[in-house]
Amino acid sequence: MGVRSFKIKVPCSSANIGPGFDVVGLALSLYLEINVTINDLIVGVPQNCQITYEGEGAAELPLEADRNLITRTALYVLKCHDIRSFPATTQVHIKNPIPLGRGLGSSGAAVVGGVLLGNYVGQLGLTKDRLMDYTLMIERHPDNVTAAMMGGFVGSYLRELDAKDTERKEIPLAEVLPEPAGGIDTGLRPPEPPVGIGHYIKFGWAKEVKALAIIPNFEVSTAKSRSVLPKVYEAKDLIFNLQRLAVLTTALTRSPPDADLIYQAMQDKVHQPYRKSLIPGLPQILASVTPKSHPGLLGICLSGAGPTILALATHNFDNISSEILATFAKEDIKCDVKILDLAYDGATYTAL
Repeated sequence: MGVRSFKIKVPCSSANIGPGFDVVGLALSLYLEINVTINDLIVGVPQNCQITYEGEGAAELPLEADRNLITRTALYVLKCHDIRSFPATTQVHIKNPIPLGRGLGSSGAAVVGGVLLGNYVGQLGLTKDRLMDYTLMIERHPDNVTAAMMGGFVGSYLRELDAKDTERKEIPLAEVLPEPAGGIDTGLRPPEPPVGIGHYIKFGWAKEVKALAIIPNFEVSTAKSRSVLPKVYEAKDLIFNLQRLAVLTTALTRSPPDADLIYQAMQDKVHQPYRKSLIPGLPQILASVTPKSHPGLLGICLSGAGPTILALATHNFDNISSEILATFAKEDIKCDVKILDLAYDGATYTAL
């Protein structure tokens, strides 16, 4: 008992990586940071979690513990272990450099950060694999959150539930995170995740490869980006993606990287062609930047649902980014540019 201080860091993530729609993700070196101080010496006081926030979304995100996604997620984990509130005088300071709604996994990082926050606030001692189950109760697409939690270049899937588990296929958000968005908090223990909801594998990564993120100054919501996708695909388009994904997960491990192999393996016919209406200049960008026109480039794709463009490259970052920036400028779109490394360790905890 006493005063505890710790820091949680969660990397941003980029999903899909060309043909790997909803399958693969990268953890990248842009980190959500959660700094926490808890005074366990004061007892018998109702929930008193003070939240402060700086960075992306500071003007729009709520700072109440039962409304902010990070602390709501932490409360879910705590309530699953019969802890109804944060310890008194808990102070949570959030630093977020991850742009919201740009395809860099900002909400996934928040959920991962919240699950870790609940674990360390409650001193629950859960493993990362078990924490992953709690994460997937809230974020049902494993590509971003698995990369953010586990780090590196990862492939993942959700297991199919047995017939006896069918009631757990759809967990209403109102049950998991009830107040205030989902309804009244009944005081009941929320549904705990089954063990091993998702499975993943970490691929290798060639040390020369960096990620060049071109981040436009507008948002594309995940819901909107999914709404433009077809309900049914032709077999030839699915085979096109599967063939390239089978090559890509090994090609990115080999040193030195084979630019021609990787560039062709990052082509996609499942999601990027349908999202061009949401991102002005996208077809021109994907077609105009190649290893031949811009040496050092390995491959180029949408990051997640976009609008961020992700270029994997070994060098020549200024020329690659200038070409993409010029295309966006023709559409009166300004962008930020970041050169990011792979975040091998994923989400981390440090006692202060």
